[in-house]
Amino acid sequence: MTKRQAIAGVVLPTWDATQSRILDAADALIATRGVRGMTIAELARRAGVSRPTVYRNWSDADDVVRAALLRRVAVILDRFPAPATTRAEIVDDVLRFAALFRADDVYQHLLTEEPEAFTRYTLERVGSSQRAILAWLAVAIGAAQHDGSVRGDDPQAMAVMLLLVAQSALLSHGTVSELIDEPSFERELRAAVEGLLRP
Repeated sequence: MTKRQAIAGVVLPTWDATQSRILDAADALIATRGVRGMTIAELARRAGVSRPTVYRNWSDADDVVRAALLRRVAVILDRFPAPATTRAEIVDDVLRFAALFRADDVYQHLLTEEPEAFTRYTLERVGSSQRAILAWLAVAIGAAQHDGSVRGDDPQAMAVMLLLVAQSALLSHGTVSELIDEPSFERELRAAVEGLLRP
């Protein structure tokens, strides 16, 4: 795994052909069956590689899952080639990121079928996926502060709170779907993000 410069100054890894085959296998397993019971043997069999090949790249199945989730985030972030520079653009980007995140097969399965796994991999500790998103948000917040459309507090701290708001909304979406329709959900999430950033 090597590093590459990604959008908005966020450094993300890139994966070689063998690593990508293994992560493709992990994606397929997570999207259809979830992370429960995933083994290195199963990953190797589905990817058409040996178990030692998997172990040369990752320490265990949990490590593979985290890499797969990071790669999914990298794919979404690649949809944002230029960083936002105003509050309005940040709000639009956060809402668009949330929609892409919810539409992703892997994250969709975790959110709807295994919310406890989503919590374990995204909320219990700040991993590589969260750090990439935080860096992306902090760069945009810093840029938008220069034009005065975002309040002038610490961009990193603001990015952390913005991530917490968005993650909470995404995790709870299915729970409250009978209480709030989709347009209202998006409107209120937009209002929450807007309010957090407004001077």
